[in-house]
Amino acid sequence: MNPLIGTYECKVDAKGRLMLPAAIKKQLLPVLQNGFVLKRAVFQPCLELYPMSEWEVLMQKINKLNRFKKKNNDFIRRFTAGLKQVEVDSAGRLLIPKDLVAFSGITKEIVVSSAINIIEIWDKDNYEKAIDDATGDFADLAEEVMGQDDEDGLS
Repeated sequence: MNPLIGTYECKVDAKGRLMLPAAIKKQLLPVLQNGFVLKRAVFQPCLELYPMSEWEVLMQKINKLNRFKKKNNDFIRRFTAGLKQVEVDSAGRLLIPKDLVAFSGITKEIVVSSAINIIEIWDKDNYEKAIDDATGDFADLAEEVMGQDDEDGLS
């Protein structure tokens, strides 16, 4: 699957249904029929939407963890807490279950943001706060994460 691109402001209806933005839906077209896994994010109060193919790759890695180590079992339990298999309906909507709406603090205004191979779904206020909080440290973070690749000696 090609990397996903875009950040979009959307609305969720009273039943928790999200109309996927047309540009995201178009990018997901090749994997739309296989469904998705929707889960709590590990580090932020948002949701992560995994195309089933991406979820299966991740599960292959997690399945290699030794279940006879308590920390591995604890990780698996916490990582998979609240998982839901979801599909996009014929109208292009995705139903966000109530427990995941509560976890993420989603109200009516949301942000759907690509994160390479998955989609993050945020309450708009939480998204803006997370972006604002990270702004001051982003230059240092970028240098630490991306500044280490000196393969060609030109960086």
